[in-house]
Formats: sequence, C-alpha cells, structure tokens
Amino acid sequence: MNSRRSFFRRGALLAAAVSGGGPITGMAAAWQPTRLKGEYIRDAGMQMSEAYFDGFNQHKIALCRQMDVLGAVGGISPGMVGLNEVKPWDLAAVRAVKNAWDNQGLKMTVVEGPPALGEKTKLGLEGRDEEIANFITFMHNLKTVGIDTICYNWMPVIGWYRTDNAKKGRGGAFVTAFDNDAVKDLPPTQFGPISKEQLWKTLEYFLKAVVPEAEKAGIKLAMHPDDPQVDQIRGISRIMTTVDNFKRMLDLCPSPNNGITMCQGNFSLMGADIPAIVRDFGKRKAIHFVHFRNVRGGKYKFEETFHDEGQIDMYEAMRAYYEIGFRGPIRPDHVPTMAEDSNSFPGYSTIGTLYANGYIRGLMEAVSKQSHSI
Repeated sequence: MNSRRSFFRRGALLAAAVSGGGPITGMAAAWQPTRLKGEYIRDAGMQMSEAYFDGFNQHKIALCRQMDVLGAVGGISPGMVGLNEVKPWDLAAVRAVKNAWDNQGLKMTVVEGPPALGEKTKLGLEGRDEEIANFITFMHNLKTVGIDTICYNWMPVIGWYRTDNAKKGRGGAFVTAFDNDAVKDLPPTQFGPISKEQLWKTLEYFLKAVVPEAEKAGIKLAMHPDDPQVDQIRGISRIMTTVDNFKRMLDLCPSPNNGITMCQGNFSLMGADIPAIVRDFGKRKAIHFVHFRNVRGGKYKFEETFHDEGQIDMYEAMRAYYEIGFRGPIRPDHVPTMAEDSNSFPGYSTIGTLYANGYIRGLMEAVSKQSHSI
C-alpha cells in the first residue's frame, strides 16, 4: 500500500509540475523523477567508475558490468585500438578509444594520464609550447566525443612511487607502502636538481595557456596530488603536497574549469581532515573527480589499506561529497591484492576492486537514505 500511495503521489506531483510550472523535456524528464521524502538516488547521484590502466581487461570489464559500475577511466593509447600511426591527441585516436569503450558497454568519463603533457612542459624545456598546443588540441577532441574530465599531475620524471609493492596487509593481502628512508639518499636523475620555484613557474605557464581553452572546450582539469608528498625524490622537487599549495594552484588561474582530483588518501597523508577539506574545496566547486581510498600513516611513511580499515572516516567522507553536491565521477583507488589474484599490477587487483566497489555503493546508499529519511 505504501508503494502504491507513493506511485500515485508521484504521478500527482508530476502532473502538477507539468500543468503549473511549464513543460518538462529531454533526458532530465526521463531520468530525474520527482522524489518524495524518504526516497534516495542510486549511488547518491555520483558516477561510479573503474580504472583500466591495463587496457581492456575483460575479466574486470565483465565484473563491472555485472556490478553496474559503468564508468571507464584510463588513457588514450592509439595502439590499443590498432592505430599505431596516429598521435594520441588526434581526433581519430580519441574517437576510436571512446567507441571501443562504448562497445564494451562502458562509458569513458575521465582521461587519467593525458598524452602531450610530459617533461618538456613540467620542466620548461625546449619544445614545451608544441607540447602544450597538442594538449589543447587533445582537450577539444575529447569534448567532441563527450569526455569532459582530465586527471593530470605535476610530477616530472618521477611519478607515483612506492618502496614496497607487496607488503603484507590484513589477512595476508598485498598492499603498497612507502618509506622515505629508503629513497632520501638516492642520487639525482640526469636532470639534476629541480627546485620548487621552477615547478611553480612552469605550472603557472601551463595553466595560463590551457585554462582559457579548457573553458572554451568545456573540459574540467583535475590536478592530482603528488604521490608520495615528500619534498623531493632524487633531486626532483614536489609541489602538490599540501592543502595550501592546492589553493595556490587554484588561485594561479581562477576558473570553474581549473580544479582538483580529490585523492583522499593523499590528502589524508598531508594531515588534512578529509570531510572538512571536501567541504572546503566544495565551496569553491573545485572537486571534479574523486579517488576514494584509505591509508594508514603520514607522508614520509605509510601503507595502503582496505577501504574499511584506514585512518579516514569513510562514511563521513562520503557524506561530505553528497552534501556539497558532488555528482561527478568517483572510483576506488589502490585496492589490496587479495587471495588468488595477481599482484602484477599493484593497487588494481580485480578481486580487491569487487570489495571496494561494494563498500563504496553501500556508503552511497547509506548517506543518501539518511539524508532523505523521515
């Protein structure tokens, strides 16, 4: 009877809206019915997604389709679609990769690790203007095929770094870990010392060139934190290592298209309170993409954990995303490698992904229902 009353009340409300408030048209009418108190939106309205850095992993794709996790996050590689003579920023490559994901039953929502953004741009070397021009072309081509978010970083030469990719975690699962004592005395790279001041200058140069074009193309630029957030590795400084530095980055080129990837594991290791910082950046509407993960430790020594056992209050974090109105792409990140799964790609275990997505969806349902409870 309650369900039947709810059905008739929805019909009455919808009829009133149409007759008294003007027509309801388009996809919004089909997919956003009037909600009553006590109802909730699936996945809290967010776009559940999964990373496919190893290409078309058919096992993971099948599982994600079965879980109804239909967002695909990855790179644009012409080789993965048989276009070896095409540049990755060209429209032919972008369209072919997007269509390939469509054919898998998934929707590519985010490019993570964009082409045409390398050492020339980040270090200010000869050829950076050409690299930036290719990046701008890439943005416009992404928008042509319906992809609107780019997750990028400002870690030249040495990117994501761990000192142990098979540390024993809960129940013997493998987790990744970092200890700065193991790297602090390593020799410099062939580029020699790179100062923080140099990286700030090159970042400002890049943002001032690309953000106006991102606005024209409707592309959301989502800066990822340095991982790990130590001051330097092998002489290469790191600057995206504090909350204040992220605010500085946003202020270099204020724009709704200049935003961040809220990789909450990294922000937690900076010492930030995740629900508080989500709300803080949410006021600026700066969060374009979320890496939902958990950690234990601090920036100089830490380990990844299962989503339910680290130092972040994951329920309160999810509640903060929901309350600020974040409805964009969100994916699990750096899951443990579980029993009988391969650790050939640490942090992206297929079985670990199953656990993480179930946990995330449960939190989404909890915060949504709690928000709409009578």
